[in-house]
Amino acid sequence: MSIRREGWDGIVEFPLSERKQKPRENGFTMIIDKGLGLSELADTLETSGQYIDFVKLGFGTSALYTGDVLQKKIKLVRSMGIDIYPGGTFLEVAVLQGKLDVYLEKAKSLGYSCIEVSDGTINMSRSVRKSAIEKALDMDFKVLSEVGKKDARDELSNTDILEQINLDIEWGAHKVIVEGRESGKGVVIYDEQGKIREKELEGILNSISDVNKILWEAPQKNQQQELIIRLGTNVNLGNIHPGDVMSLEALRVGLRGDTLRNYIISNKLHAISS
Repeated sequence: MSIRREGWDGIVEFPLSERKQKPRENGFTMIIDKGLGLSELADTLETSGQYIDFVKLGFGTSALYTGDVLQKKIKLVRSMGIDIYPGGTFLEVAVLQGKLDVYLEKAKSLGYSCIEVSDGTINMSRSVRKSAIEKALDMDFKVLSEVGKKDARDELSNTDILEQINLDIEWGAHKVIVEGRESGKGVVIYDEQGKIREKELEGILNSISDVNKILWEAPQKNQQQELIIRLGTNVNLGNIHPGDVMSLEALRVGLRGDTLRNYIISNKLHAISS
């Protein structure tokens, strides 16, 4: 799908021209909605909906809306051809209470198009995790699984993370999310300052046959920039603040100094002045 950009079509080309447009299988952008009002959400979708692939209603916020606000949000997002799903923590609560089946049924009736299967806080056996993914797939949900613990005290070994990523892909997950939390600090590939841990990132990249199956939570601009430079403009990124979608897209296509500079260096270009 080509996007009409009023006033600039045919004037300036994107430096990173390989950016995929919708419909696409990679280069996804997932935003986290922590309680946007309907007008805020509508404004976000009007200005940047063409760059958004998934909307996650973070944590268990799905249960906190009153009246028909939740269904209006879901309907609005889906009317734009964007997938929407409740946060994985909400599913974890359902699993804890032995209510996974009714949780999935309710999500379907509300109009969600995706389900996130995670165990960032609870301990979930692989058999339960596999069953959750399979049940969601059987109900025609698009499944996003997530690996990694939210609390550093529960941190998984690199071996466990890699094994789970590969199993989730085998079980049918559309994408596997690498936990980054909303802070992007002290979890999986990020240290306490939000910088990328080289060993952890390389471990995943070297052990996954198709890196395009991974969606990296990257709420911080420096993380987005680094992953785009390393993995390309069509890297899958998530936990993006709604107000940052346009700035992220500018990074992706080389319209910000950070990725433009890398493009110039990579292509050995020089500025021309007169």
